[in-house]
Amino acid sequence: MKLIMILFSILFLFIGCSKEPTFTTKELPHTQVKVTTFNALPNFSKENFSEVLSLFNQECQTDKIYNAYASLCKKAQNVESAKEFIVHNFKPYLIVNGKEERKGLLTGYYEAQVTASYKKSQRYKYPIYETPKDLVIVDLSSIYPQLGNMRLRGRMKGNKLVPYYTRAEVKNNDINASVLCYCDSAIDRFFLEVQGSGIAKMDDNSSIYLGYDNQNGHKYRSIGKYLIDKGEISRDKISLQSIKKWLLEHPKRVDEVLNYNNSMVFFSKREQGATGALGIELTPMRSIAVDKRYIPLGTMLYLNADLNSTQLSRVVFAQDTGGAIRGSVRADLFVGNGEKAMQYAGVLKAPLQLWILLPKREVK
Repeated sequence: MKLIMILFSILFLFIGCSKEPTFTTKELPHTQVKVTTFNALPNFSKENFSEVLSLFNQECQTDKIYNAYASLCKKAQNVESAKEFIVHNFKPYLIVNGKEERKGLLTGYYEAQVTASYKKSQRYKYPIYETPKDLVIVDLSSIYPQLGNMRLRGRMKGNKLVPYYTRAEVKNNDINASVLCYCDSAIDRFFLEVQGSGIAKMDDNSSIYLGYDNQNGHKYRSIGKYLIDKGEISRDKISLQSIKKWLLEHPKRVDEVLNYNNSMVFFSKREQGATGALGIELTPMRSIAVDKRYIPLGTMLYLNADLNSTQLSRVVFAQDTGGAIRGSVRADLFVGNGEKAMQYAGVLKAPLQLWILLPKREVK
């Protein structure tokens, strides 16, 4: 009898301490997730579900999303309760960040602004380029399917493909690219590239929208980390604002610091404001940039971030990508445009939990 009680106690211990196992789904072949419930999502009941449904319907206007959620896109057009539509048609899965289930990272980005002119002058001398005509893009997956969406970028030198010009090399070479406009600040142009989209306020009082079109193929390197490593700004003080302030105070070292990031972004004119990789105009505090190796573009997610004494909890949509966004529990939240948005994005850096909301069906 005593032996039976001991065995029962051991069995109870294992059952009581067991955790929901992690697994992958066909939608997320490279991402570990755990099944959960909407009740487990912090502050989910406080969500503005009508706004969420409206954004879902907006996503359904794109072919990619409509093809992925065809039946739900049709159903979403005639809904009495937005909350019931989400709860009854989707299931939340916690995205797991490694075996220890560490929290990820949430940062913010905004729609940058530059002052510019169509004509080059002593003031307006920093070109904002379209994608160069000599930029060669090789889709490696067409040769090696296992490489997925990986692409190789470079230029032809004779009969050899070589790396495209770095940021520093572009300055010293006449690249085969059209210029959209010339801005009056190398610093503002750099942050336009980091943000990926923005508004150019022209000297004739007009404005043009600029959106990410391509990049030179070099890996993104953080100038914030460079300044930390050089002992110029302490790690606890680093932010967009502190970096920009340092650059303005050290004009002779601007090229040195900016050129540390070999990556360079090329732009195209857009007919609307900040537009993500899906071609949808981004929505402040609802659109996020993700690593599409782990999270498919267009998916609906729920995020929870610890912001000092408060929590940021809401439904968001994966509508963009970014060179610095790497990993499964990693997101960059679009916060809008203007000075207030820049200030908020510049200091947003918080521990993150992410749940992906997948249509209900059997998961294997």
